[in-house]
Order: sequence, then C-alpha cells, then structure tokens
Amino acid sequence: MKVIIGSDHAGFSLKTQVKALLESMGHTVEDAGCPSEDSVDYPVYGKAVASGVASGEFAKGILICGSGLGMSMVANRFTGVRAALCNDLYSAVLSRRHNDANLLVMGGRLIGSDLAEEIVRTWLTTEFDGGRHEGRIAQLDEL
Repeated sequence: MKVIIGSDHAGFSLKTQVKALLESMGHTVEDAGCPSEDSVDYPVYGKAVASGVASGEFAKGILICGSGLGMSMVANRFTGVRAALCNDLYSAVLSRRHNDANLLVMGGRLIGSDLAEEIVRTWLTTEFDGGRHEGRIAQLDEL
C-alpha cells in the first residue's frame, strides 16, 4: 500500500518511528516532512499529506503533531479525506470500521511509541464494515 506520512516538529520523532514500522510492514512510504525537530508551521505538512490522500495518489495517510488536534483540523478540510484523531486502539478500530477513515492522526506528545505502533498496525488492518455505514459516509461526502 502507498502511504504518505507527515508531522510537525512535535511529531517528528514519532513520525520517524512510524515510518520505519510502515516500511518493515512492506508499505511504500512517502515522507512529506517536516525534516527535523526545528519549529515549523503544522498546516504546511498537514496540507501535503491530506492533498496526497484527497487526490487518490495515496491509499492512506498519517499525520502526527503534538496533540493531533491541529493536523486533524487541517486534514478534514479536504474533500474526500476522513481524518481520525486516534490516541487509543478503540478509536482506531471504530474509525476504520464505522467511518472508513483514510487518514490517521496521532498526538506525539500524548502517546508513547509502543502504543502508536499498535494503533498504526490496528488502523491499517481493520476493514470498513460497510452496510449501514456506507450511507453515512455518502452523507459526509455531500458536505
């Protein structure tokens, strides 16, 4: 699967770990930045990842900032992007099963690396339930 990943300075360290995990799982990963822990403006990197998902170039995207809130706000402004802030496993499962989330957002200052890796694994392997949820996704697409 083609995955695009990005972060701001607060998520840089966790992004590096998640990128390595994705590559070890056999995914093709594009790193949209940021390149270090030097302070940056998160919308720049959120836009790069969300536009890659919105265009269909990437099947999934992952964004990491300090809390996950800013990146969520950026990503969900793009048509066709269903970004889910998941700092626990249950949210990761439901974001895929019920919402068919195509972009995962995590708070690098809120969760540890072990939990983040488990969230990523869970999120990538959980399938969309479809059924009654398809109509709801269609309603989101109409907004």
